[in-house]
Amino acid sequence: MTRSAFGKGLVHGIPIGLGYLSVSFGFGILAVKAGLSVLEASLVSLTNLTSAGQAAGVDVIAAGGSLLEMALVQFTINIRYALMALSLSQKLDSSFTFPHRLLAAYGITDEIFGVCASQEEPLRPSYMYGIISISTAGWVTGTFLGAAAGELLPPAVSSALGIVLYGMFLAIIVPPARRERSVLIVVAVAALLSIGCRYLLPWLSGGFAVILCAVAASVLGALLFPREEDAA
Repeated sequence: MTRSAFGKGLVHGIPIGLGYLSVSFGFGILAVKAGLSVLEASLVSLTNLTSAGQAAGVDVIAAGGSLLEMALVQFTINIRYALMALSLSQKLDSSFTFPHRLLAAYGITDEIFGVCASQEEPLRPSYMYGIISISTAGWVTGTFLGAAAGELLPPAVSSALGIVLYGMFLAIIVPPARRERSVLIVVAVAALLSIGCRYLLPWLSGGFAVILCAVAASVLGALLFPREEDAA
């Protein structure tokens, strides 16, 4: 049963791992451009497993930001994973002891959460280890290849390939923004705030600009477009 669940997790994680392989290639290039070595970039992906958090973290490193700034940026960007973990905790099998929960929490990403949440049967530790392991392998391998390529390719080519990661962010934002006017407005507000910080507050570091724009846009969205069950 355990082997079967692990194998099922591996199979379900193959599309995620392949997607991560291509997207993290762009992160590897960005990391090298920011001054990280191939090994350092690969370790960042291995220990974090968060595309937006890693991209923002590299920006903080490149700008010489403080540890406090890094911590606040990561907290702001990655707090959603805690909410995903709370949601998945309602679907866990009785064999999911506390140590298993700690280990599985490492690999909760948007895509892994989506696949796990769609499962009808309770989630077993071995299933989550299967899907996390193959997804992590794709993410770290892509980062390694991208970082290695970034050190060898001409600057013009590596700069062009570096937009892959931002292309993924657009792919995440555009579909819900087209479906829901509230999402479109929040995204537009965040973009305008980011532009304002860039030109009106040039002394503000990139990390704190991310925090300010994300929190301000989120609060405005919550005030203008409250969920119906919350407003009742």
